[in-house]
Formats: sequence, C-alpha cells, structure tokens
Amino acid sequence: MANGSDRMSVEQLAERVGMTVRTIRFYAGRGLIPPPVREGRNGYYGLDHLARLELVRELQAHGFTLSAIEGYLERLPADATPQDVALQRTMLAPWLPDLPETVSRADLESRTGRTLSDDDLEVLVALRVVEPTPDEDVFRVAPAHLSVGVALVDLGLPLDAAVAAERVFETHARQIAEELTEVFRDQVWPHYRESGERPEAMTAMVEQFKPLTVQALVTAYESAVDETKRAIVRRRT
Repeated sequence: MANGSDRMSVEQLAERVGMTVRTIRFYAGRGLIPPPVREGRNGYYGLDHLARLELVRELQAHGFTLSAIEGYLERLPADATPQDVALQRTMLAPWLPDLPETVSRADLESRTGRTLSDDDLEVLVALRVVEPTPDEDVFRVAPAHLSVGVALVDLGLPLDAAVAAERVFETHARQIAEELTEVFRDQVWPHYRESGERPEAMTAMVEQFKPLTVQALVTAYESAVDETKRAIVRRRT
C-alpha cells in the first residue's frame, strides 16, 4: 500500500524505475502491478509497485517474454512484501562480475594478446568461455573467464578433455546451485524476512552472499582435491 513518504504519483514512479508513464500504465493494464491507491481522481503508488516493476525489468533483461513474466509474477505469493519481491530480483541478477559481451574474432584476439586458431576457439567454446553467434567470427565472451580459458589453451588442453571437464563442471555446478538455492529459500530468506529488514538491506546482504558462496566453493574444491590425492596415495601403498 502506498502511504507516507513511500507514496508516489505515476510520474514519480516512472522516474524512480526508469520507465515511461505509458509503459507503467500498460503493465498495470496487464496486471503486472496492482492498481494504484485512489484518492479522489488521483492514483498513488508505493514500494510494492516499485519492487514489482524492477523485477519486471530484471526478467526482461534475462530475455523473458511478456507472457512468461506474467506467469512468473502470478506465482508470487499473494502476501509477498516489497522485501520478498526485491529479493527475487536480486537473486535473478547475474552472478558474473562482468556481463557477457559480443565481440569479433579480431577483438577477441586483441583481448587475449595472441592469434587464436580454430582449434583454440573450439576449446574455448567447449569450456563455455566463448559462445558462437549466428554471425561468422562473432562471439559472446565472458570477460571474467577469458584469461583462465586462454591459460588452459596455452597448456595444450585437448578438445575432448575440455568437453569432458565442462560436462563435469556443468553437472555438479547445477546440483550445487539447486541445493544452495533451497538452503537460501528455506533458511536464509525466512530469517531476513522475519527480521523486517528494508529491501535495500536485504539486497546488500545477497550481494555479499554471492562472492562468499563462490569463495566457499573454491575452498571446498581445493580441499577435496587434496583429500582425493591423499586417498590415491594410500591405496597405492
């Protein structure tokens, strides 16, 4: 509900969320946001409207169609607070430090500082560091992972090994992501929701949670590799 300092006109809401008034009214007509609170001939919007519109914008950035966005919002609990909606948006935000970019082969070679053969590119594609596009010699690249991918190419990693390694990473990464999402949804989210924190505080918490989770995964992997090596040595003695 819009009240107090959180109350906004449609023009103020449009400025806050970076949309046009016409777009907001279109979304309201489609049921993506609740109707405004009416006072006479004026309608006012609040934090719930703002949070839902920001979630719509995030879903659009992920390539969701309007009908898919409508379905996503319909599945939100009827009593979802602005904090709940803001957390949904934050969890959808990309975890990569840099968003993928579209670059030409020449740009890619400029960034790596070396000529990339077709075999090199096949390895980078297998490792999912770069992704081919419908245009010839144009790729989508994850900048944060490019240096690691090139280092593996320089080591002479065979293509079949790259494919096998990526299959292992993909399988276990998906399982870890699903299980950690359950932990967050069932234990972390309820705790912060009951605390009554404002959406900004919950968003900041999630942003801190991301790198800590990645670092914890790296640490666990390093420990597991060391233990695996020790187990192999024990079996051979």
